Amino acid sequence: MTETLRIAFLLFPDVTQLDLTGPAQVLSRLGNARLDLVAATLEPVPTDAGFSILPTATFDEVTAADILCIPGGFGTMQVIADDRTMDWVRRIGEGANWVTSVCTGSLVLGAAGLLRGYEAGCHWAQRHMLPLFGAEPVAERVVVDRNRVTGGGVTAGIDFALTLMALIRGEAHARAVQLSLEYDPAPPFDAGSPERAGVAAVEAYEKRVAQLAPGRDERLRALAARRGF
Repeated sequence: MTETLRIAFLLFPDVTQLDLTGPAQVLSRLGNARLDLVAATLEPVPTDAGFSILPTATFDEVTAADILCIPGGFGTMQVIADDRTMDWVRRIGEGANWVTSVCTGSLVLGAAGLLRGYEAGCHWAQRHMLPLFGAEPVAERVVVDRNRVTGGGVTAGIDFALTLMALIRGEAHARAVQLSLEYDPAPPFDAGSPERAGVAAVEAYEKRVAQLAPGRDERLRALAARRGF
């Protein structure tokens, strides 16, 4: 029998929960796999949606994984600033068969030194920061570069997980899972990218982000310099 795949998702405060729960739902159907939500402790972790998620394991308990996945969210800044968390990400990523992320989770992978010389995806509003860490930004919902698989913003996590599933278990398995989840998107508005949303919507988004995370790019540059980039 195929050896059990170990999947480790990083869980951290102010994570965008769909970055994590979307792909986790898909990857839970890989078959013969164990999925852990890993945090510093087993205390509930608050998400950006106003509810908390319970970790299933701690950094000390997960010392290796076949698949490492880093979700995004405004909490990524605190992740990059935290030495213990970054040491765990780097250690697990260096030994993983698949090093992956969703949304701004790719910035965490980059800060851990795991995306040097790789193409990578990210949320459109932070994609321009990937070169700070030696990565090549790509404007796609899913970017595959060797064993690095990175998704775009939030909802792209489902596309990312199905793509990764096809790489591991084959397209037929991934198609069956997609059907089981009735993943058949038909968004009510054609506003899911800055190109289609229009200037007014993009400006409104950027204004809101400036209020929620003032000086985000400057803080990330400072953290990159602290990490030796």
